[in-house]
Amino acid sequence: PSLEEKVKALNLKYLLVSFDDLFGVTRSKLVPATAAAEVEANGAGFAGFAANFDMSPADADMLAMPDSATLVRLPWDKEIGWVASTLEVRGKPLAQAPRNILKKACENLLGDHKLVLKTGVECEFF
Repeated sequence: PSLEEKVKALNLKYLLVSFDDLFGVTRSKLVPATAAAEVEANGAGFAGFAANFDMSPADADMLAMPDSATLVRLPWDKEIGWVASTLEVRGKPLAQAPRNILKKACENLLGDHKLVLKTGVECEFF
């Protein structure tokens, strides 16, 4: 199903279109749920230099392309959904984006060595 269909099924009012920067900080843009189809097709714009991606203000904006398979409703606010995004610049994956690096590493492991990467998360707060 499309992002728009999932948003309607969850009766969301807003979406947090999110990605992680090179320091592990989650960056997000809050968009109205009515824009879900447009954001899925065209992405949500971000300034790469402001998100610590070794870019300058002269570089083109990054587009966060939401992955509808990752959409979840926030448990503390039932009107907001969170969705992970893949970063692109001018229609190509942003090479230094953590999600893109992980995707490429997984593809290389599978293609070159027939291995599947499995990870676990250990949540800590300091």
